Amino acid sequence: MEHLDSVKRRALLKGMAAAAAVSVMGCAGSGTSAARPRVVVVGGGWGGLGAVRALAASGKVDITMIEPNDGFMSCPLSILYIAGFRPAGDFQRSYGVIDALGVRRVKDRVLDIDRAGRMVKTSTQSIPYDFLVLATGLEYMEETLPGYAAAREQFPVGFRAFEQMAVQRQVAAFLEQGGHYLITVPKPPYRCPPAPYERACLIAQRMKEKGTKGKIIVVDANKGPMPPPLAKPMLTVMREMYGAQIEYINEADPKSIDAGRKVLATSKGDIPFHHANIILPMRAPGLIRQAGLGERFAAIELPTFQSSKDKNLFVVGDAQGTPLPKSGHIAFGAGQQVGEQILATLAGKYKEAGLGDEVTLPAAICWGKVSTSLAIMINVTASVSVGDPPKVKYQVDPAANAASSKGAMDWGTNMWNAMLGA
Repeated sequence: MEHLDSVKRRALLKGMAAAAAVSVMGCAGSGTSAARPRVVVVGGGWGGLGAVRALAASGKVDITMIEPNDGFMSCPLSILYIAGFRPAGDFQRSYGVIDALGVRRVKDRVLDIDRAGRMVKTSTQSIPYDFLVLATGLEYMEETLPGYAAAREQFPVGFRAFEQMAVQRQVAAFLEQGGHYLITVPKPPYRCPPAPYERACLIAQRMKEKGTKGKIIVVDANKGPMPPPLAKPMLTVMREMYGAQIEYINEADPKSIDAGRKVLATSKGDIPFHHANIILPMRAPGLIRQAGLGERFAAIELPTFQSSKDKNLFVVGDAQGTPLPKSGHIAFGAGQQVGEQILATLAGKYKEAGLGDEVTLPAAICWGKVSTSLAIMINVTASVSVGDPPKVKYQVDPAANAASSKGAMDWGTNMWNAMLGA
């Protein structure tokens, strides 16, 4: 029965691209002869920009990008800003290149998706589409930690673009005042698994430089640093480089937070603090559930990143619900792939993977910066046979090193140029 179900899923997938092409061709052909297929991309982050750049290069579709922010700010590598080593502007870019490519950019938030009518609705307008690419990012599950929602302004998470500013102010206050700085780590899936430990290390370096009295307490719900292959080198760094600055507590589940008393209740007891970076569990935005595309994350098919609920809709980046790591690099690669798929589908050239074919998925390099001069490289590769779970493999530096630190900055510059360079 399981084999039969798998075959049925694969057969369904093989028909999706052809059905979508017929559907869109009919829609585009129903108007004037000059009408071009319309692609709406929701989100101007890593995944959305990957799709936009791939689509815009063809000149064959009308593209609308919906993004509430005026510009782009990278979450990857922005710890250098948060910890006070680099200015915020080093991680920000204008959308000027996107505008110059002829992409219609709408500065707004999507409130609703009318899948039957193929319409995206914002507070000011309704925007029709033939294909929809959702790169919506994520939201925080505040209800998982009683006491948090009422005091969220005191505890910025900083895992979404431009939220880094609030965390940076909090870190600066801690570095001046000292005390206990708390960082919590949720169980996966969450955005950029190495980021909480990276954050602890770079802040610890600043503590050493400034002579700050106190310590950073990392309260990890996991058995060890995430992803698991990172655990050994990261624990070594925290012990050998920052043993006097970082206290690491594993397998400690946060239960509630008392903002007034400044106490975090956990499965291992109460932990008092002076400042806290509470990194909450994460999920796709409510728009995904409202549109019937999934529960915690969007249900998609691999290798297409096509919604399992709607053949004209793709989900890339953090909102998609697969075992792929939620990293900017994978999001960008997935966006590029989806853009290319849409163009190939419209040209009648898209070929679905056949039974037994193992398809390579977007790969990624992640970096765990542990100081301004040292980093741990994490190389992620993945593949999938249609209808089966993806195979994800990690290759991790055995120890932090200077070459990976330089590689991280070179990688960042290259990625930002690919997204928003000329």
